[in-house]
Amino acid sequence: MTRFALMWILALTLSGQTRKAAPRPKARTPAPKAQPGPEEKPRFPIVSLKVDGNHIFHTDRILAVAGIRLGEEANEAAFEAARNRLVDCGFFESVGYKYGPSADGTGYAASFQVKEIEQSYPVYFERIARPEKELRDALRKADPLFGDQTPGTKQILDRYARILEPVAGERIVGRVMPGPDGALRIVFQPVRMPPSVAEVEFVKNSVLPSQALRNAVAGAAVGALYDESKFRQILDAGIRPLYEARGRLRVSFPRITTEPLKDVNGLRVTVEVSEGGTFTLGDVSVISEALPSRDLLAAAGFKTDDIANFNEIDAGVDRMKNMVRRHGYLRAKATVERRIDDAHGKVNLIIKIDPGRRFTFSKLNIRGLDILSEPQIRKAWALKEGEPFNPDYPDAFLARLREEGVFENLGKTKAEVKTDEPGGTAEVTLYFSAGPSTPGQRGRRSPLP
Repeated sequence: MTRFALMWILALTLSGQTRKAAPRPKARTPAPKAQPGPEEKPRFPIVSLKVDGNHIFHTDRILAVAGIRLGEEANEAAFEAARNRLVDCGFFESVGYKYGPSADGTGYAASFQVKEIEQSYPVYFERIARPEKELRDALRKADPLFGDQTPGTKQILDRYARILEPVAGERIVGRVMPGPDGALRIVFQPVRMPPSVAEVEFVKNSVLPSQALRNAVAGAAVGALYDESKFRQILDAGIRPLYEARGRLRVSFPRITTEPLKDVNGLRVTVEVSEGGTFTLGDVSVISEALPSRDLLAAAGFKTDDIANFNEIDAGVDRMKNMVRRHGYLRAKATVERRIDDAHGKVNLIIKIDPGRRFTFSKLNIRGLDILSEPQIRKAWALKEGEPFNPDYPDAFLARLREEGVFENLGKTKAEVKTDEPGGTAEVTLYFSAGPSTPGQRGRRSPLP
């Protein structure tokens, strides 16, 4: 039998089939073979290797993880071990392989078929007392597939945590969690509970005094377990609005450091503040299908070419939403897009009003009045059935009754609105009650029970 015919027979016997990454099949035990001596070349060497299906990772990096090389002997045990290494690395949904005689008959041509996991996340490190570069270098050295973006599989998180532990000198855990901007990311941090925040200090701030900044975050920060991403959320919620009320839209916190206090069981957190420049309010445009833009802008009362005070801007946006709601659009929403012009120190706004469904008035119910008083109230009620429902009208109506003294001994009143979302209607119930009688009271204009 010729050497080439023998190779084809072995190929039919040993060629691996594509398998899914999980569950892992049991490798078949190949028949014992004589191992080549130190100077002897493999009888059936691998003469070509390739990877099919990859578009995220380079072929060389995948083969480095597989651990199989040109010139090695082709046998099923070697390919099963290589496939298992690729499955266990956590970067692939499925892995298969195949091999057969090469075109020139000098050995075997082999290939791996992979399906990569598409979803990946940025990698961060928190509360690990080693430089970030050292941590990334350790992962890069241990895993040829490590990069700035990584799938969040359990295999990867657990394996990378074990790699980092000798570098960090403590137990590490990896998790997929939201960052300060809400986007998911992979975070490696110590298993131990973080210390709590005892003090917060601010440096490089001049526009606002440090005491005002401390007061703004004290309730949420002091006493809380320290986590940098959550602490930055506290800064954004408590400190950023103070600066944006002064037109400082580029305020940032470039550096946060911590140190344990000697006399208190907790941390002193020091926040470096970059206050940025002052911006003025430029052009404001309103996109709305419910009401004319000029009417909404007039209601908002924005002060263009003045300091962009976002407390006042937010209040103006609320006035626009309320105006739209008074025309029956009870679920109106507004989004504000900022277009910051750093070159001219201006911020331009595009405000989009989503009015939602328009509600109409359907029915008035009156509780607590006698048969003489109720008709008078119904006659005074101006909102007609089928008209756009103004949610402010019921309370304003009751306030007017009280101001005009329609009932001399009027007690507590209440307006209750019940909306029918599918039907787009609003039903109002007014509640009346009599107040306590006073000595010498001689009656009332309209009777209450």
